[in-house]
Amino acid sequence: MREFKTLRFGVLKYDDNDIVYFPKGIPGFEDHKAWLLVGNDESAIKWLQSLKDGDVALPIVPPDFIISDYDPQLCKSDINELKAPIKDLCFFVVVAVPENAPWEATANIRAPIVVNAKERLGKQAIGQREDYDIKHYIFDDSTREKMRSAFAQASSAAPSKGGAS
Repeated sequence: MREFKTLRFGVLKYDDNDIVYFPKGIPGFEDHKAWLLVGNDESAIKWLQSLKDGDVALPIVPPDFIISDYDPQLCKSDINELKAPIKDLCFFVVVAVPENAPWEATANIRAPIVVNAKERLGKQAIGQREDYDIKHYIFDDSTREKMRSAFAQASSAAPSKGGAS
């Protein structure tokens, strides 16, 4: 059993067979080859934790959390690199949540994280579907507006800091 100190999770304990290897890294993190999939089994949100830098963890979700009939249309070369038929691969999409504006959360549905769980091999692949965006809103317009309004109301009702001296 190994241990690795992280910013988000404290000390993680793991075995070598828990590591997912990304031979080419992930765009923006090309030198990060070893990652752990971390998260509560009951939550759709998981984290891809770098084993090179304890401060680097990417929030990910299964794409069907966002799009029920998700099909990024991967190139055969990407599937071949993962050494498994597409039906045996696990898909995740990276999520971005702006600080103080969670209603603006987006997911990169164009370039999923694809994992061969049996071989512990992964890559971020660029799908061929041009209608899939790298910044796809997670929430629909109505939900985003409701969240934005609730945040504005809560902010205006909160007591201000400071005061008369």
